Amino acid sequence: MRVPRVGVLALQGDFACHAASLGALGVDGRRVTRPQDLDGLDALVLPGGESTTMLRLIEGQRLREPLERFLSEKPVLGTCAGVILLGGDSAPLPAPPFGVLDVSVERNGYGRQIDSFCAEIEAKAVGGRFPGVFIRAPRIRRVGPSVEVVAWRRSDGAEEASEPVGVRRGNTVGLTFHPELTSDLRFHRWFLAEVAGLDVPEAPVSGATTGTPAARGRS
Repeated sequence: MRVPRVGVLALQGDFACHAASLGALGVDGRRVTRPQDLDGLDALVLPGGESTTMLRLIEGQRLREPLERFLSEKPVLGTCAGVILLGGDSAPLPAPPFGVLDVSVERNGYGRQIDSFCAEIEAKAVGGRFPGVFIRAPRIRRVGPSVEVVAWRRSDGAEEASEPVGVRRGNTVGLTFHPELTSDLRFHRWFLAEVAGLDVPEAPVSGATTGTPAARGRS
């Protein structure tokens, strides 16, 4: 079985934690900083971080057009700032987002860094409840008709999970939380196996480590 090659945009943010999660699943995780780094990849992860800084660095590294081509053809997972880049609108930004997900995303939708929190989410795609880590997280305010909600969070005072925190359109997935900052690999495995259609080992690689809540990402 050929080992899948999955890139992680590594210009800024918590890309190392995603690379660790991919490695724990036996995937060949590769850092992407230049256009040629996209060659031969089966899928791509856009990590959490500072969305404004990421967009400036994408332009500076001449990655805009190569990423647009990749996003139109290959599977992509965006977390926190990554879902902002994938969305249709999120003002103010120094450059337009890529618009591959018909969603409106509010940057820092829950407040400042001090307002970061952990909350249980509901996601049938990964078998039910999942530990959500929200760090200066964005908020999905509108979901277009072409987009499926795959993860929900219970809003304050609500009896049931009602706020979308994970969306999917075809082979593109956007999450407002950080699955890479937990030891739970279910979202990464689901994206790789079910969304991207890649062959992933049945069990995590022995000795591999994943991210921890000590890492920090910002939208």
